[in-house]
Amino acid sequence: MNPIELFQKEAPAVAEAFDGLVESLKASQGLDGKTKQLVYIGIKAAMGETTAVYFHVQMAKKLGATRDEIKDTILITLTVCGLKGVVNCLPAALEAYDQAV
Repeated sequence: MNPIELFQKEAPAVAEAFDGLVESLKASQGLDGKTKQLVYIGIKAAMGETTAVYFHVQMAKKLGATRDEIKDTILITLTVCGLKGVVNCLPAALEAYDQAV
């Protein structure tokens, strides 16, 4: 079972509250959707979370992010965590970007 589906099945009230938090963050007005996705990609890349990077790159592309913006977002993690984010996440990010519609 997919980890998100397991979370929703085993803790439906918590999953629903989490979904509400995500929706309220999407609706906030300080940053546009593309910028929010780029920030999220940078944070997840710094943490080495390739799966999250993969899916959020696809969302960012749909919101107008360019391949260079994705690449720069991940490269900037060099100043935060060294090579970890780049070597773990840049290949997954570029693959996701190139495959996304």
